[in-house]
Amino acid sequence: MDYTYPYSWIIPLIPLPIPMLIGVGLIVFPMATKNLRRMWSFPSIFLLNVVMLLSVYLSIQQINQNSLYQYVWSWTITNDFSLDFGYLIDSLASIMVILISTVGILVLFYSDNYMYHDQGYLRFFSYLSFFTTSMLGLVTSVNLIQIYIFWELVGMCSYLLIGFWFTRPIASNACQKAFVTNRIGDFGLLLGILGLYAITGSFEFRDLFEILNKLVYNNEVNLLFLTLCALFLFTGAVAKSSQFPLHVWLPDAMEGPTPISALIHAATMVAAGIFLVARLLPIFIIIPHIMNFISLIGIVTLLLGATLSLAQKDIKRSLAYSTMSQLGYMMLALGMGSYRAALFHLITHAYSKALLFLGSGSIIHSMEAIVGYSPEKSQNMVLMGGLKKHVPITKTAFLIGTLSLCGIPPLACFWSKDEILNDSWLYSPVFAILAYFTAGLTAFYMFRIYLLTFEGHLNVHFKNYSGQKSGSCYSLSPWGKEIQKNKVSLLLSTNSNEKGIFFTTYPVFDNRKKMIRPFLSIPFLGIQNTFFYPPESDSTMLFSMSILVLFTCLVGIIGIPYNQSGIEFDLLSNLLKPSINLLHPNPTNSIDWYEFFINSIFSVGLAFCGIFIAFFLYKPSYSSFKNLNLQNSFVKGGHNNNIALWEQIINLIYDWSYNRGYIDFLYQKYLTVGLRRFAELTHFFDRRGIDGIPNTFGLISFFGGEVIKYLGAGRISSYLLVYLGFVLVFIFLLFYLFLLVF
Repeated sequence: MDYTYPYSWIIPLIPLPIPMLIGVGLIVFPMATKNLRRMWSFPSIFLLNVVMLLSVYLSIQQINQNSLYQYVWSWTITNDFSLDFGYLIDSLASIMVILISTVGILVLFYSDNYMYHDQGYLRFFSYLSFFTTSMLGLVTSVNLIQIYIFWELVGMCSYLLIGFWFTRPIASNACQKAFVTNRIGDFGLLLGILGLYAITGSFEFRDLFEILNKLVYNNEVNLLFLTLCALFLFTGAVAKSSQFPLHVWLPDAMEGPTPISALIHAATMVAAGIFLVARLLPIFIIIPHIMNFISLIGIVTLLLGATLSLAQKDIKRSLAYSTMSQLGYMMLALGMGSYRAALFHLITHAYSKALLFLGSGSIIHSMEAIVGYSPEKSQNMVLMGGLKKHVPITKTAFLIGTLSLCGIPPLACFWSKDEILNDSWLYSPVFAILAYFTAGLTAFYMFRIYLLTFEGHLNVHFKNYSGQKSGSCYSLSPWGKEIQKNKVSLLLSTNSNEKGIFFTTYPVFDNRKKMIRPFLSIPFLGIQNTFFYPPESDSTMLFSMSILVLFTCLVGIIGIPYNQSGIEFDLLSNLLKPSINLLHPNPTNSIDWYEFFINSIFSVGLAFCGIFIAFFLYKPSYSSFKNLNLQNSFVKGGHNNNIALWEQIINLIYDWSYNRGYIDFLYQKYLTVGLRRFAELTHFFDRRGIDGIPNTFGLISFFGGEVIKYLGAGRISSYLLVYLGFVLVFIFLLFYLFLLVF
């Protein structure tokens, strides 16, 4: 065993000094810490680089030795209970640590420039470092209790980062929604952990796997109770990885800064659910009904996420639903028992989606140069178009990420997604058809995002207030229009007769920017580039995107088996060999390449069909939808009995997608409102019933005592008053009986 393994416990702790030192600095030296705030980005990136190098070295050792390392120490020991803590370094943990560290480094590097203007810069970096610490602790945990502790820390960090701009009501509501939704899954996870402990008496993974296998094989366990426990465990993964029906928090989580969106969707929070199912797959695999349920949730999620992304206007929200769909592919693969394919797609999707989200952040920066800081405008694809002429590097990077997610060879996601699609044919033809159909939808909505953002002069153009072209003007609009230097406004380009889009005026700020770009300028030759808004992003942001482009193009190689001189080698399978052997005692790593490429022709053909339809609907010549008469359908979504049947179908699809499948509405109407009414009812019962009964007896005792105290006071006037009262009551009763009789 390599000498590095005993010191692997330090991996989760390496990024931890950053939030601690920032906190101490803000308390002890607040002014100096704030003035030197950008200094903290360097140690954050450096420490995460140490984690990456250590994890890569451990992965190389595991490939050579096909082994794992586990170390535990006792936390609590009693006669009936013992709790151990420690760390586990195996193939799954190594993959996750590499993924978290590499994506985290690039996100931190990107964030240094993206967040430099924000007053919460220090708070952002402390949250980010603690987020990576929590996730690293989660993936190296040695038992379920330790996983649950770091699971909650990951949830807490996501709550803080989603609501980073907490002064905006929409951001504070989004983080609360994410927190409450994940509490449902976390409660189920806790019940599942306690249930497994009741069956096996252990929290350790290997003890759980061995004991449950023996109990099930000897028929010594209640299968219904075991299935219920496994279902509760899976509930935690459903919430964390945004699977149906607990997916509603993910699109609203886009209210956080864009680098956080990239980290959450690529390597941390949503990946935690996939990691949990992969870690506990030896438990799920002995319960066939649970495996079928996991695959069912996966197929529903991947189809639902793809359909909900079709008509979204917010670029980050559309990418969020794309993440939900791709996580459905991974969950489907795990439910089918395709452990390798699920982890392969987790890796390839992480780098591709991180690239797309960082690219969207670059686009948002460019749009903010036009419309100012306004997420409702800078993230709205309706207001974008023609950006390819002004942000060519971002455009190229975003296009590569889009092609990868569409499954176009030889980019990364092609290899992993096609492996899942091929395995789905062997599992269920119905699931395979739905998975292939979703692959076509993915190509459509991803190229819809690309075309709306970068191509043509889609929906907006610049005009001066007077409508005249005189004065000091220069061409700097992405749509090639001239702009008056001082007074300009942004108008939606549409005819007044067209419905659904109305004239809107936005202020356009000072839109001339001059700077020196290291990669695009040669200072010592006197050559400098003058950039006009919308500008390309700065070099640090472009560097992170460029590295992710390399990953997106090349990371698929790790999962491609090749044969050289009669020696077969598969890097990913060799790394996962101990885990695969644990799941399948006699694994078959060979791939029928002829069948693989025949099936890939079909999937790639569907992807190109989706791309073609997107070009047909959204290419510049049809961008206004005048020739297709789809302005109402894709902007307003109204219904009209006089329009063609296929346009009514498009309206229905638009309404379904834009309104999030009406799932949020149903939750609001029947769940949120219902729970609120139930809470009001219980509050009324508690106030009037539970508290009312003793209060009533108290009032009776009080008034009874007030009356009785006059009976024994020794005063004749009091006795006469009581006597007179009884006489009046008696006379009233006699008079009442007399009326009844006569």
